[in-house]
Amino acid sequence: MTTAFDPIDLSGTQLANRVALAPMTRSRAFGPGNSPTDSTVEYYRQRASAGLLITEAIQPSVLGQGYPDTPGLHSPEQVATWRRVTDAVHAAGGRIFAQLMHGGRIGHPDLYPDGLVPVGASPVAAPGRIYLHTGPAEYVVPRELTSDEIRATVTDFATAARNAIEAGFDGVEVHGANGYLIHQFLAPNTNLRTDEWGGSVEGRIRFAVEVTRAVTAEIGAARTGIRLSPAIGLLGLEEPDPEPTYTALVAELDRLGLAYLSLIENTREFARTVRKLYSGTLILTAATENGTSAEELKLIEDGTADLITFGRLFLANPDLPARLRAGGPYNAPDRATFFGGGDQGYIDYPAVQRDDSAA
Repeated sequence: MTTAFDPIDLSGTQLANRVALAPMTRSRAFGPGNSPTDSTVEYYRQRASAGLLITEAIQPSVLGQGYPDTPGLHSPEQVATWRRVTDAVHAAGGRIFAQLMHGGRIGHPDLYPDGLVPVGASPVAAPGRIYLHTGPAEYVVPRELTSDEIRATVTDFATAARNAIEAGFDGVEVHGANGYLIHQFLAPNTNLRTDEWGGSVEGRIRFAVEVTRAVTAEIGAARTGIRLSPAIGLLGLEEPDPEPTYTALVAELDRLGLAYLSLIENTREFARTVRKLYSGTLILTAATENGTSAEELKLIEDGTADLITFGRLFLANPDLPARLRAGGPYNAPDRATFFGGGDQGYIDYPAVQRDDSAA
């Protein structure tokens, strides 16, 4: 029986176990030009015992930024500072993929220079508010991308993927989930287009497929993954009948020979449908009420998934694989320090202190 602590070959990248750090926005890119800091280096180094680290969302362009103090991979300065992160992770024996995310309509003019405004598949504003350094603000109506601008955005993803490899990452995860730009093209209430990028299922999945193809052409399929979240109603997206869209999308992605497909689970039934449709490695973020726990490791044992991502539990327990193997104990995460702030709630969670002499 395969367990979470068995190694796995991720299309040529050897992983020590099947416990993955989920991508989590931390809003602490305080370095010049939205670049990582010394604390970012330490944060990922501390968690290098994961089989796979997947970074917080990284914008592939200036206009891709969705929130304050999130990092980019579109400037030489950002590439150089991410190299310090990857070097530290590799020195600690870990493997790390960069998650590339364009916020699309999730953003605000205050985040951009030169009067730029957020863009989207269609001019449909997100509900709710974004929290800026100046306080909360309503989301604005995004400017609809032209077909030429869509092609340019595809190129932005590919360029950022090349930058990620230059920065020493083992690969790239395309963020097609959680209500951001790629997901906005997939959802019928945010994609009202009637051109080749909308309308039919084929049209709505085109952007996700084209971005993924461009990234694989740039860095190779073996170093490319994608994250999807069917019918996860975040940030105002509505997908009342997701199965036709996602079965078509998964079929297209399966042809690309990717390193993995990462699925945020909506229902166990659909997760198992994806497991049957997708022939490659499946990483699962399990649907739970109180966050992923050791209980979800059985999904590896029964074949539902090949790796399981842990979010809040890994945030609070930098040595999580060892704790999972030992059955705990676990630090409790401090929600007040999830986004922004300093080192508290970031790099000060303690590892288990073990008495090696007793062994």
